[in-house]
Amino acid sequence: MANTMTMTDNRTGKSWEFPILSGTKGPDVVDIGSFYSQTGMFTFDQGYTSTASCKSEITFIDGEKGELMHRGYDIEWLAENKKFLDVVYLLLYKKLPSKEELESFRLELKQRSYINEKMLKLFDALPDKAHPMAALQSTVAMMSAYYKRDMNIDDI
Repeated sequence: MANTMTMTDNRTGKSWEFPILSGTKGPDVVDIGSFYSQTGMFTFDQGYTSTASCKSEITFIDGEKGELMHRGYDIEWLAENKKFLDVVYLLLYKKLPSKEELESFRLELKQRSYINEKMLKLFDALPDKAHPMAALQSTVAMMSAYYKRDMNIDDI
């Protein structure tokens, strides 16, 4: 049996097949990414009650059951039992850190938290009433000039 779902337009009798995908948790989903190109129609799901908006290897959400998980851990448990850096480590490295790993991670973040002194001139050059987003954009652009080796976000 194929891992697909057949949809039929009862007006015309024309049918289309769409793949069924299985997640690590929760119900299977029908991939209708090619629905419009195949049928010339859109789907309608008011309120996204039956639609997943993205694929995630990090987060699982079931709004009806009130479930929110990161990498298999309940977010409520993480909030009550772990520190922020534990969760950052979990999201980046797919596991909770040991004490040694957490300390090493903390030291790495501390070393990376220093900014080039010349960037202070940028902050001084911004108008006092500059919009925060304009200041953020300027800072990120400036950081890319000083920290080229750290630009690859996939190099973790």
